[in-house]
Amino acid sequence: MMARPKRPLFLAPASYRRRRLADASRLLPVFGIILLFLPLMWTEASELRLTSGHVIYFFGVWLFLVGVAAAFAPGLKAGDRAGDGSGEDED
Repeated sequence: MMARPKRPLFLAPASYRRRRLADASRLLPVFGIILLFLPLMWTEASELRLTSGHVIYFFGVWLFLVGVAAAFAPGLKAGDRAGDGSGEDED
């Protein structure tokens, strides 16, 4: 019976960064929803109406989220092409 080779205790830095980038990209929609609901928390229920400031804020948040997603994309795409070698359970 052959013993399985031991996995390294720590991941390679590139693999670790790729995984954290994937984690951050999964949390981006949650962060975006929180940012989009902030104006609702600022205003009183009696004066809840859409103003030009709200529209500019929503558009700014949308642009910010698009920019962050665009910044994450090359790192995630490179991880797919690199063959990953992440050592996921290959049993």
